[in-house]
Amino acid sequence: MPFSTVMVLAGIGVVSLFCQWLAWRVRMPAILFLLAGGIAAGPMLGFLDPATVFGDLLFPVVSLAVAIILFEGSLTLRYDEIRGHGRMVRNLVPIGALVTCAIGTLAARWALAVSWEVALLFGAISIVTGPTVIAPLLRSVRPEAKLANILRWEGIIIDPVGALLAVLVFEGIVSWGQGNVFGHSLYIFGKTLLVGFAIGAGAGYLNGLVLRKHWIPQYLHNAGTLTFMLGVYGISNELAHESGLLTVTIMGLWMANMKQVPIDSILEFKESLSVLLISALFIILAARVEFAAIADLGWSLAIVLAALMLVARPLSIFLSAVGTELNLREKLFLSWVAPRGIVAAAVSALFAYQLQSLGYDSAGTLVPLVFMLIITTVTLQSLTARPLARLLKVAQPAEYGFLILGANKMARMIAQALKKHDVPVVLADTNWENVRQARMDNLQVYFGNPVSEHASTHLDLTGIGRLLVISPYKHMNSLATYHFLDWFGSQCVFSLAEGDQDQKARHQTAEKIQATRGLFGGVSYAKLASLASQGYTVKTTQLSEAFSYEDFLKEYQHQALMLFVVSGKGHVTPVRKVEELSPEEGSVLISLVPPQAPKERRERDTPDRAPDGDGQTGAAPG
Repeated sequence: MPFSTVMVLAGIGVVSLFCQWLAWRVRMPAILFLLAGGIAAGPMLGFLDPATVFGDLLFPVVSLAVAIILFEGSLTLRYDEIRGHGRMVRNLVPIGALVTCAIGTLAARWALAVSWEVALLFGAISIVTGPTVIAPLLRSVRPEAKLANILRWEGIIIDPVGALLAVLVFEGIVSWGQGNVFGHSLYIFGKTLLVGFAIGAGAGYLNGLVLRKHWIPQYLHNAGTLTFMLGVYGISNELAHESGLLTVTIMGLWMANMKQVPIDSILEFKESLSVLLISALFIILAARVEFAAIADLGWSLAIVLAALMLVARPLSIFLSAVGTELNLREKLFLSWVAPRGIVAAAVSALFAYQLQSLGYDSAGTLVPLVFMLIITTVTLQSLTARPLARLLKVAQPAEYGFLILGANKMARMIAQALKKHDVPVVLADTNWENVRQARMDNLQVYFGNPVSEHASTHLDLTGIGRLLVISPYKHMNSLATYHFLDWFGSQCVFSLAEGDQDQKARHQTAEKIQATRGLFGGVSYAKLASLASQGYTVKTTQLSEAFSYEDFLKEYQHQALMLFVVSGKGHVTPVRKVEELSPEEGSVLISLVPPQAPKERRERDTPDRAPDGDGQTGAAPG
């Protein structure tokens, strides 16, 4: 049954949204479901035939989408981040890329008998892992923090680096194919590089200057940067054939490393763009994959995949780990985890089409080969990485840490108290001054919205399994509560009570969020902020046989604001209903206390009592 073009286009949007939702529910990379959705809509059901729907516009649209992906990826590559994340990450970028590219090239050439040009391009594409596939996998596997950081930052950095390498290889192949002699080919390649680097750097500097000087209004930053980038891409291609991808990659790199250029909002703009454009792109690309093309690869496909997963990756890890403190178990785990991502799928489809138009017949194997590499690595490693981490004893223990929404004074005091008990704590805030103060207090902090796409890549939640909402941002509080209720579970999200005015508002907070309210005995953020401004501090008090909980209440005249109870086994529980609180002997109370205890205002000498956890006597606020 034929479908109208409008019906097909609407169907692409619906399928892409469903795939994104399904990936979110099962906590797996969305690219896996997008590719599966495209294959189902295309060769399996016959609902989508991209060539019929888009006609001659198919690959111009694909090329523009790939340009957006490469530009966004390059915007995340900052040179200081390469230097700041350990020797292993710095080694993995050049060594891992070269080893993987070399072995991937040789395996494709010998096992599939493709041309050297196509094999080299496959080797370059196969090095890209990417944060979009690494981040969901790490959340489900939960390896040790050191290993999680290595894998996450490898994905963030190798994403644009791998894209740049693939673009350079492709430009070299195109230049060679257009030149009848070596000198002419070298001239074309040099021209491509010159145009790409010159226009890319110039456009990046100009756009960065416009943003830094605020020559355009804030609401045009995202749309203006996107349209300017696409315009630069088109101009570059006109000056030098197929140089546009290199140009936009250099443009993004330049902007990412310019000082005082506000690119965070541009990166966040990618959230909506990825759902609307990039998700649809992968469904369209997957719909063009033919089962016959995959079947034609035969056992040679298994040989290439085995070479990359069982030879290239372990060799890259062990060579990169020379001189580091990684042990054998950690190296073995890193040797297994390297799922391929979005950039690999996008550039393979575009480059395969371009090479076929230049007469490289074996380029037709590039798309099914790369897509099977993505599907195999994502599926197999998502299913086996967690059992492997447990077997090698590199899995993170139970997620007992806290993500605290807010880095204000009260949140920082609470985080420091929890940190004393070796509880992992991460603070998230959009207020730079709060973030700066938290960093000065040596607290782990994330600057930005914790439910953003940027946070899904950069926010390290290793060991974190609970949320404390201690911020004045009502809208963000609700968004974060909704998000982490689904992620952590209803028993692991805690938020403060609403203020009196909020309680009387006509539009009450949703019941799902209301169930999380009542933290610290039902106090509001305004109450906590008021106490903090009066000099109240967070203290810890050890309970013992000689100083019970009843003694604690009498000592401070029932004015203590209880925050947490730390059991004798080290389990930290936020206090909700104070009237039901009955801590056992050996527990530690974390409470909010005033500058002076009530009895200290009446008595000159401090009476004998149990010392608190930091060597000072505890007191309690009203």
